[in-house]
Amino acid sequence: MEVNHFILALISLSCLFSVSANAPPPFSNAFSPASSELYDMIAVMSESPSPFAFDGTTLESIDDLLSILPGGVDPALQQICGNTDHPVECIIATMPFLDENAPIEPLSVLKAGIKAMDNQTKNALAEVTKLSMDPTTPKTIVPILQTCIDVYNNILNSDQKSLEAISNHNLVQLSTELGTNVENVLGCDNAFKQAKLESPMKDMDAMLANIISNTLTIGVDMVHF
Repeated sequence: MEVNHFILALISLSCLFSVSANAPPPFSNAFSPASSELYDMIAVMSESPSPFAFDGTTLESIDDLLSILPGGVDPALQQICGNTDHPVECIIATMPFLDENAPIEPLSVLKAGIKAMDNQTKNALAEVTKLSMDPTTPKTIVPILQTCIDVYNNILNSDQKSLEAISNHNLVQLSTELGTNVENVLGCDNAFKQAKLESPMKDMDAMLANIISNTLTIGVDMVHF
């Protein structure tokens, strides 16, 4: 089967993940054209009920996509992320933040997921703050953007509480904080919807929502102290 182009895209993505977790690139800028192409494929597969064809290869589901990821992705990570609602996004988000000295297990992947969430939230916060301070932004939009700023600050606060809960082996607090972020991440988009406007943060919020969903699944279903 003609999969060379596809495999090259995945290998490029895999090489990208060699960046140290101590100094990860900004999440929104961390992806090469190859990995952007991978995201496009994920989007098409998520939206289309029919099998997805790429370079003559038929992929029935995102699980099929996972199955041919290059060997640079640890099988333990594939297994953990494979049990989330957004497995490919789970791998993409967590790999730059994994502690290379720690075994890949649900707890270490959860910590990496929270760090990825924190990073993506900070990028979103920087973007929405920039928009709110832009003199060309309509004044009627600024209060909505302030709501988004509050939303992102709440997520950052919950992230820190989640890490504290992990340190204290407090599963109840951990589940509460991760669950709170599921609601928090909807706040910005909802504020724009109420104003009958499309959110400029829609794409960043979508990725953030996937990370939050995955961390909740891992934290609630897989982590045991």
